Parts: sequence; C-alpha cells; structure tokens
Amino acid sequence: MHKKEKAKRAVEKPHVKKDDMVVVLSGEDKGKKGRVLSVIAEKGQAYVEGVNFIKRHTRPNRNVGKGGIIEKEGPIAISNLGLLTPDGKELTHAKFVKQGEEKNRVCAKTNEPLGRK
Repeated sequence: MHKKEKAKRAVEKPHVKKDDMVVVLSGEDKGKKGRVLSVIAEKGQAYVEGVNFIKRHTRPNRNVGKGGIIEKEGPIAISNLGLLTPDGKELTHAKFVKQGEEKNRVCAKTNEPLGRK
C-alpha cells in the first residue's frame, strides 16, 4: 500500500478565507489589495480579485463566446497574503470569539467580524 502524500505547499488551516480583504506582501503585485475569491488549501494557493492576472488563449465555444486571449486572475501563494482590517487600512490577524454556541472569526485589532458585509 502506498501512503498518501500531501502537496508540497499544502496548508492545513489557511489564515485567509473566501471574501476576506487581503494585501499582497511580496512578488510582482506587492501592495495590491483585493477580496479573496477562493482558497485551495491542498495547494496552498488563493485567487484574489484584481491580482496576478494571467492570459489564456481560448477557442470559441458556448461559454466563452468569440474566443481569443482572455485575462483572468491566477493563483497566488497564501504565504504572500496579509489579512486586512474590515476598513482595509492596516494588517491584522484573525481570532476566534465564542458567542454562546457560535464561534466567529473577528479582527484581532478592532473586534469586527471578518468577511463580506
């Protein structure tokens, strides 16, 4: 029997989640801010709105239409992302606060809930 191996950059518990506001800490897009579109923990990557654009040459089909060169967001390493406060002005961390039976993610600096409003 073969042992199941993890991907090289797999993240057990990513510090960012969908709809969080983040800033890119390093790389070509350093300093850009955006909302997380999706997170792939198995690969240690996330897709961020308006960051790391890639070009794809596509054939005409029903979904795309005419075809041609399409620009879309590419994946970026989670380690290169920093979580922002809900107002989007400074870096922060997420902490969990238990309110009754619920466990919510909140900003460590402002105690406001994280994610989409």
